[in-house]
Amino acid sequence: MAGPLPLGDPAPADGRLPDGLPVDATTPFSAYLHVPFCRVRCGYCDFNTYTSSELRGARQDEYADTLIREIDLARAVMDEAGAVRPMDTVFFGGGTPTLLPAGDLARMLRAASDAFGLRDGAEVTVEANPDTVTPQVVETLLDAGVNRLSIGMQSAVPHVLAALDRTHDPENVATAVRAARDAGLDVSVDLIYGAPGESLPDWERSLDTALELAPDHISAYALIIEDGTKLARQIRRGEVAAPDDDLQADMYELADRRLSDAGFAWYEVSNWARPSTGSGTHLHQSRHNLAYWRGSDWWGFGPGAHSHVAGLRWWNIKHPAAYAQRLALGESPAAGREQPDQQARTLERVLLQSRLAEGLPIDDIAETHRERVAELISDGLVDAASALRDRRVRLTLRGRLLADAVVRALTE
Repeated sequence: MAGPLPLGDPAPADGRLPDGLPVDATTPFSAYLHVPFCRVRCGYCDFNTYTSSELRGARQDEYADTLIREIDLARAVMDEAGAVRPMDTVFFGGGTPTLLPAGDLARMLRAASDAFGLRDGAEVTVEANPDTVTPQVVETLLDAGVNRLSIGMQSAVPHVLAALDRTHDPENVATAVRAARDAGLDVSVDLIYGAPGESLPDWERSLDTALELAPDHISAYALIIEDGTKLARQIRRGEVAAPDDDLQADMYELADRRLSDAGFAWYEVSNWARPSTGSGTHLHQSRHNLAYWRGSDWWGFGPGAHSHVAGLRWWNIKHPAAYAQRLALGESPAAGREQPDQQARTLERVLLQSRLAEGLPIDDIAETHRERVAELISDGLVDAASALRDRRVRLTLRGRLLADAVVRALTE
């Protein structure tokens, strides 16, 4: 289970948005549908997820109906605020969405589409554990309107998967990719590097295996030790070593080099996409994640999910049983909300947009900090030509390795 929810103002029981909220109906709108179920809790994970022994009063077989109640509430709330618009992207995340029957995912998607509509060409993604993907599951998702599958590979090396408490069969990754490919879905694979005991050759093997699958998109995330996780406790007790920063930097550079050589282009610090076979210019980027990084509007459905509309942020109560109880009473499951001030919004914009290959407009940086761009160029962290020609902060490879330092320089 994840850590505590943020502090914030109380959220109204009816979920109503504040009067006068400056909604812009031209802002792209997305939906995130959280499925909080996992067979096994991975030692590094701090997401809001639950194994069967932790549900205490919540049932997986009733979850789709519960979440659809929140969709109905969302439609009424957005309608009253004049904020209804078709969805540009939909993302089923977790947890393991494919632990639910594919028909339940289809019903949830249909309810969201009925409530808000889907724009032509909308991106609809389902995250999946490789062990849960079959041709029948993929066919049901395809028929429902899903067009992208994001497969949690993490590693191709058994001892690395064991260190991460990942229990899937590595051979099933190729089976899952093949099933998605045969159905015509876009395919993304997720990797993690820097696990205890993982060497540079181990990581190279995982990269090579992922590339052999010929996906459209690859995410490669450095392992981060989150407080409260099993892995954090193991490191604190000295049972396993903490990730080595220098080794993780070497792993990132290897990933960028191998992926670039294979025709992938980075578009966010931890994400690479392949050009389409059509025009050769469109990339198979995760448009849903880009909506987050660019500050679009989205409604997060499910326990612990976060939402953002016109600068207002709110988050749902965490436990599935409490979430279901609120909705059964006709109440919003929101636990709290906030409207960040200008300083907080600027910090967030710098934090998120500076990680993108398209870069951050220099004019979006507080005026008192713009002079620091020159220092970052001098330190080799920001591309000089982009700053001078386009007035955008674009990270160099070294800058991507030190992205947090760039953010601090531009905000503190």
